[in-house]
Amino acid sequence: MATLAPTLTVRLADYADAADAARVVALLDSYARDPMGGGKPLSEDVRKRLVPGLAAHPGAFSLLAFAGGEAVGLANCITGFSTFAARPLVNIHDMAVRPEARGRGVGRALMLAVEAEARTRGACKITLEVLSAMTRPRGSTPRSATATMRWTRRRAPRCSGKRSYDHRY
Repeated sequence: MATLAPTLTVRLADYADAADAARVVALLDSYARDPMGGGKPLSEDVRKRLVPGLAAHPGAFSLLAFAGGEAVGLANCITGFSTFAARPLVNIHDMAVRPEARGRGVGRALMLAVEAEARTRGACKITLEVLSAMTRPRGSTPRSATATMRWTRRRAPRCSGKRSYDHRY
């Protein structure tokens, strides 16, 4: 789907493929264990239900980033609907990059691949919510995603603990 460097590629995950399903669970679990993701592993119940749940959810898709053949990044996305534009929108629900792969353009490649997939699906915008607990800038934050992507910060309710961003075409 997208290539940022010769050894960095991003493609759609196939939920029916056991290897891809295991990659989705492992990458999300790695993120969950990280302080940015809450510092706790996914429960066994969630690990079992995650991929079947995504597969059963209309409009859900996941992108996997690979470096040298190893899965190093994940974007879980949910397609919604913009009533004001009467067109689909894509929400980036999870964005995860393995700690050892951070700072190597993986998040940026995932963001570009999400944008390409959103365009393929006819989406009018992409939304992203970032946990307020994230204290240091990340390479995949909207401001550094790409010069062509214009993100607008939206004010989220104080109780949500999130910052929200929109990217409109």
